[in-house]
Amino acid sequence: MEVLRTIYYSNPVWMWLLAVAIVAFVWIVLRVALRRLVVRLRRLAAKTPGRFDDLIVEILAKTRFLFVLIVAFYAGALILVLPEVAERVLRGLFILALLIQAGYWGDGVITFWIRRTARRKLEDDAATATSLSALGFVAKVAIWAIVILLALDNFGIDITALIAGLGIGGIAIALAVQNILGDLFASLSIIVDKPFVIGDFIIVGELMGTVERIGLKTTRVRSLSGEQIIFSNSDLLASRVRNYKRMYERRIVFAFGVTYGTPADVLEGIPETVQGIVEGLPDLRFDRCHFKSFGDFSLDFETVYYVLVPDYNIYMDRQQSINLGIMRAFQEQAVEFAYPTQTLYVDRLDASEPE
Repeated sequence: MEVLRTIYYSNPVWMWLLAVAIVAFVWIVLRVALRRLVVRLRRLAAKTPGRFDDLIVEILAKTRFLFVLIVAFYAGALILVLPEVAERVLRGLFILALLIQAGYWGDGVITFWIRRTARRKLEDDAATATSLSALGFVAKVAIWAIVILLALDNFGIDITALIAGLGIGGIAIALAVQNILGDLFASLSIIVDKPFVIGDFIIVGELMGTVERIGLKTTRVRSLSGEQIIFSNSDLLASRVRNYKRMYERRIVFAFGVTYGTPADVLEGIPETVQGIVEGLPDLRFDRCHFKSFGDFSLDFETVYYVLVPDYNIYMDRQQSINLGIMRAFQEQAVEFAYPTQTLYVDRLDASEPE
């Protein structure tokens, strides 16, 4: 018993033994509890559709062995009387381990988000999935840079000058590569806001085509004539983009003209004839048909209808059917389509009249 009361480095032997027991106890409890918690949560996450429990499992799985060991040592040291230098070193190691572990947790959150988002987009939007991975790498670099700066500050190193230097250097680099950074952030905006995705048919100014790839700097569009059009992402977002893939229905306006010799009662029945033709076709909704105006050489009619599906080929098929239907109806009613003509009136003078 006297041996247990012997003082070593300001603490009796029994206190050192108790500290060792606390270290072993805390380490074993944390390891076992963490392992069982991860197993149970993983089983629970497999049965639930939510993503929050999956995220918790991902974070707990990122908890490192060294962090648990340092926490156990720190817990055991709390009951001991240690020199000020030893306490400061031990506290610094604990804070350093906590910062590094926080970096691993942040890394796990980013990895979880990137993996789930990329898995959903991999089949139909592989380029966006690749861009997300690159952006995830940038985010991880930012997290570990913050961890390193906080760790240096924890050890008493003045990071003010370092941050100022990094800030000035960052500004210089940003000015040198501002176009690249603009395209990079524009790519992030496209990924998050989704004004278009791969496979959408878009029109930008006078250029049009199908989106093939959305990269970190450029977006590539395959035009109708076959060539590939490359837009920088910043220029693309600064433009007005018309996305035809997201069209729910298509409004169609078309006009035709008949000759001035057409009787008024026949003209009155033309809108009803056109309405019957349009309503007799699938995927269409008739809006109106009117005798619009007196043209230079024709009596002009204007018709409006809606195609209820966005497919351009379906629209052209229906318009063709409407045109043929109008031609057949006009043939039966003896109505003639107007075309540019001129009528010349000649007045013959009598030869006996003095000029």
